[in-house]
Amino acid sequence: MLVSTSRRFLTRLPTRAFSTSSARLDVKKTVSKIYPSAEEAVKDVKGDSIVLSGGFGLCGTADTLIGALAKRPEVKNLTCVSNNAGVGKMGLGALLHSGQISKMISSYLGANKHFESLYLTGQVSLELTPQGTLAERCRAGGAGIPAFYTPAGYGTAVQTGEIPIKYKEGGKEVEVPGKPRETREFNGKGYLMEEAIKGDYALVKVWKADEYGNCVFRYAAQNFSGAMARSAKMTIVEAEEIVPVGSLDPNNVHLPGIFVNRVVQSTAPKQIEIEVLREEASAGGSASEAAMGKDEARLRRERIVKRAAKELKEGMYVNLGIGMPMLAPSFLEPGTVIHMQSENGILGMGPYPTKSEVDPDIINAGKETVTLLPGASTFDSAESFSMIRGGHVDVSMLGAMQVSASGDIANYMIPGKMVKGMGGAMDLVSNPEQTKVVVVMDHVAKGGKHKILDECSLPLTGVNCVSTIITDLCVFQVDRQAKKLILTELAAGVTEEDVRKATGAKYEVSPDLVTMDA
Repeated sequence: MLVSTSRRFLTRLPTRAFSTSSARLDVKKTVSKIYPSAEEAVKDVKGDSIVLSGGFGLCGTADTLIGALAKRPEVKNLTCVSNNAGVGKMGLGALLHSGQISKMISSYLGANKHFESLYLTGQVSLELTPQGTLAERCRAGGAGIPAFYTPAGYGTAVQTGEIPIKYKEGGKEVEVPGKPRETREFNGKGYLMEEAIKGDYALVKVWKADEYGNCVFRYAAQNFSGAMARSAKMTIVEAEEIVPVGSLDPNNVHLPGIFVNRVVQSTAPKQIEIEVLREEASAGGSASEAAMGKDEARLRRERIVKRAAKELKEGMYVNLGIGMPMLAPSFLEPGTVIHMQSENGILGMGPYPTKSEVDPDIINAGKETVTLLPGASTFDSAESFSMIRGGHVDVSMLGAMQVSASGDIANYMIPGKMVKGMGGAMDLVSNPEQTKVVVVMDHVAKGGKHKILDECSLPLTGVNCVSTIITDLCVFQVDRQAKKLILTELAAGVTEEDVRKATGAKYEVSPDLVTMDA
């Protein structure tokens, strides 16, 4: 006989299946995963545990559960796995400030100066991991796959283990070095091996959950949460809405209840890390204008962005980095359709919202508020990076601190001084055979320091991956096979001698050198 534990069928079971009606009632109570409060749900979380925390910036973060855990200062020495460690005392920042976290496994520090300082002075350990690798490590852990090979990070300090996990107190020396990765070639291309992550606990925020733990996420708030929920021994969910069993359409369940142990009501207000608006009557908007800067800086950036827009063609799927790359669509011909992909789980991303359109669950990879265009789709981070590494994105456009003559790129850290984290950049440049990698940047750094070099001096984000470099002075094409730069365009009023002085790398001049079309 088939027996269902849903309430609908419990009432129809023959009396021989359960001896009394009270037995049926006990079954209903037993299968319910609802806990009365977040404090009750985390009361047995132990110190020295691995805690997986969903969320991207402050979007989709389990703030109710994190707040409850922060009230238990005796729970210490936690290893927390999350894309980043919150902002200030929000998100996982609450546990950083309370001293409960001893190690983070993350892809990005961003503007979290407190986190950066704790790491650089040896107070917290940090295992920097490419964003797509982080999502896949969690997904693999929940799928029973102990390790996998990925192109992201091959040829970089991630592979060699040169990024310290922990500095000695004061930050002068390394206490725990990074772990070198095993490598292997497949079809002539290099890959490194990454091990799966399994957590003791996962703290996850969802939109809706039922009594059995079936869950639905909302827009970009899904990010890492689904993979993390599947990879923990104990998954604790906070839900904005707790609904009766049978209320959720089975077709729309993102996280089946088999992966969920406890559900509580979410009570913490949603936070927005970076609210960016456009003017009510403007598609480009005041936010774009502000990002351009003023006076000379504005003219310089506008020249770069206008030229960058020429790389985007009708129907392309593109991933645009934060800053100047994100402004390129503003200079497309009216009516041009491109599909913007954001690595935190959006395809069909639209412009910044008006005040009335702001939604804390719709943000871009820079944690800025955005909108969704008709035909958009949302998904989790593991799905997003499968699109990226798999070469389904036509163009990846990003900024850089340095680029080499052979197409290497460095854009995420200055050892011992500044650690932003690679975020999704290592994944975004990991398949240059299928995804064109375009760098947009000022030609020189402050003080006229060269950014285009024969070899990068900063830790690499990717090796031999850049195809085109667009600056305020010129355009270089990179012959990736011959590993050399070719000057193909000069900005109006700029001479080849100007470029020569501002460039720290050898290059050839195209016989068809033209004026930059901006």
